[in-house]
Parts: sequence; structure tokens; C-alpha cells
Amino acid sequence: MAKHLETGVLGEAAAVQYLRDAGYEILETNWRHSRAEIDIIAKEGEILIFAEVKTRRSDFSPPQASVTVKKQKLLTRAARGYMEMVNHNWLFRFDVFAIHLVNENDIRIEHLKDAFFPGLS
Repeated sequence: MAKHLETGVLGEAAAVQYLRDAGYEILETNWRHSRAEIDIIAKEGEILIFAEVKTRRSDFSPPQASVTVKKQKLLTRAARGYMEMVNHNWLFRFDVFAIHLVNENDIRIEHLKDAFFPGLS
């Protein structure tokens, strides 16, 4: 597996474990809709969480900086597709996980709740 793919897999696994440890219910991982993928879909109580995970091995730029407006629009479209599929009727939010993978034993997780809300139009 390519190093960047391995980094992403480690980051997503760390984010899933973080959410489970915090009491979230994991509904889906790597859920695809059209051209978009939502890394994690979870529930916290009655709130539906759409989470994007960005993992870096260096401090060159913050991981969350790569969640661009274009990426937000793709995630929004995919979230709308998921909500239609499950007949959604509860609150939702978009979170971002900025994962700093110093080494396999030192993983730093920054959970940015309500990281963006571009709307569902």
C-alpha cells in the first residue's frame, strides 16, 4: 500500500476509535455517493455527524486546511444523499478530524465539531 494511503487508513481508524471511545455510534465508514466519499458517518445522541478525516505525517500545513470549499460542497451533496436514503429527520453537523501522525505510537487527534456548514442547497 502506498505510504499516503497507509497514512489515511491509520488516521481514519484513529478517528473511529476516538468517536467510539466518546460514546458515538458509528453508522458508516467510507460511504460513497456519486463522486464524493464521507469518511465517517456517526450519531451522537440524536445528532447525525458527517466527519472528514485529514491525516498528516508532517507539520507542513494543518490537515484541516485541505477541506476546501470544493470538498465541502462534495461532502454536502453526499450528506444530502445519505439523509434522503435513511429518511433523515434529526439534527446534523459536519466535523473535521485533523490527525497528526508523529509515529505509530504518537497520534494526535484534533476533533473540530461544526467545522463547516455550507448548507444543503
